[in-house]
Amino acid sequence: MSIDTMTVVWAVLVVVFLAVEGATAGLTSIWFAAGALVALAGAFLGAKVWLQVLLFVVVSIATLLVTRPLARKYVNKQFQPTNADKVIGTNATVTERIDNLAGTGTVSVGGRLWTARSATGENIEKGTLTVIRRIEGVKLIVELLPQTQASKY
Repeated sequence: MSIDTMTVVWAVLVVVFLAVEGATAGLTSIWFAAGALVALAGAFLGAKVWLQVLLFVVVSIATLLVTRPLARKYVNKQFQPTNADKVIGTNATVTERIDNLAGTGTVSVGGRLWTARSATGENIEKGTLTVIRRIEGVKLIVELLPQTQASKY
């Protein structure tokens, strides 16, 4: 059995897809490497070119559909929880006036100073008690602490 052109093409594609996969941090081309490997097997067995291409497409899509949800769950997580997340929902005292337009504002939380911005865009004066809603980068996003309403009795 002689090696034909498509056998070489599929073998090169397997190597290229695996090299791309090895050079990247996340899963990017492993599915295509699997498809090219099956198409290579088809070429070795003497399958027609249209069948080889069909095998490549079907296997690539099938492996993508089967493994992508698992890969997304375990690889390249966007959110990395940190100890800083513990401050979300806690109170903070404004130590420097918060003005989103001017890009100023700090708050004190547990004796530590943080850069802060207003969640609503309103200016918040020094000494005001706020509640931390979220963290964006190294900035706390805060809102005015809802005031306790006086009893109407």
